[in-house]
Amino acid sequence: MGLKAKLPGEKAAVRASVFVAVFLAFPAAGARAMHIMEGFLPPAWCVAWGALCIPFVVKGFFSIKKKIAGNSRMLLLLAMCGAFAFVLSALKLPSVTGSCSHPTGVGLGAVLFGPSAMSVIGVIILLFQAMLLAHGGLTTLGANTFSMAIAGPFAAFGVYWLLKKLKAPAALSVFAAAFIGDLFTYIVTSVQLAAAFPDPGGGFMASAVKFLGVFAITQIPLAVSEGLLTVVVYQGIKKYSRPELEALKAY
Repeated sequence: MGLKAKLPGEKAAVRASVFVAVFLAFPAAGARAMHIMEGFLPPAWCVAWGALCIPFVVKGFFSIKKKIAGNSRMLLLLAMCGAFAFVLSALKLPSVTGSCSHPTGVGLGAVLFGPSAMSVIGVIILLFQAMLLAHGGLTTLGANTFSMAIAGPFAAFGVYWLLKKLKAPAALSVFAAAFIGDLFTYIVTSVQLAAAFPDPGGGFMASAVKFLGVFAITQIPLAVSEGLLTVVVYQGIKKYSRPELEALKAY
């Protein structure tokens, strides 16, 4: 009870982000799937992407353990980042057979806790969505984890770190991180699909161009929207949790 009383800002930010995301999700409720759906990838690719994710997830586990050690407020902040990513990535807008476009929500966690931490949060999110919501799949968990929980967060953090070094405004850095993290997730997804299903006439590159072209139609405006929403949530955290942001070097 004492902890809850001390954190009105975090609670308000969580409620605001969840409300906006759920409200936006209703028009897309009829979509059949999201991420790369169950059984869509050949078994060899499922195993390969899953194996590639393992070292990132292990590193992320130790990164989280170090950052939240002895600080319950950090744990709550991490949980909020997970909730934010879960709700945003539950949106579903049909884009191409076997996959859908949706925000990812991983930029916020990457900015605050680093990209390694989001690999753990991301795989948990994707596992729950596959098991409880039939979004994505267990066989494609590795591929979806690599694109959304590894590639996206690392791209987001890289952009944030660069802009921070250039002394750009915090809001701009956070917006760019969320925007690039979202967009890069779908670049990687397009590469994954193109590698598994090369074009009969043009091969991998022709297939990649087709997937990228289809995704770009829906993903660019979604990335802009996600960037703006992430800035709003970040500003709320900044207002009420400045000591935590300073400790995380994300202020």
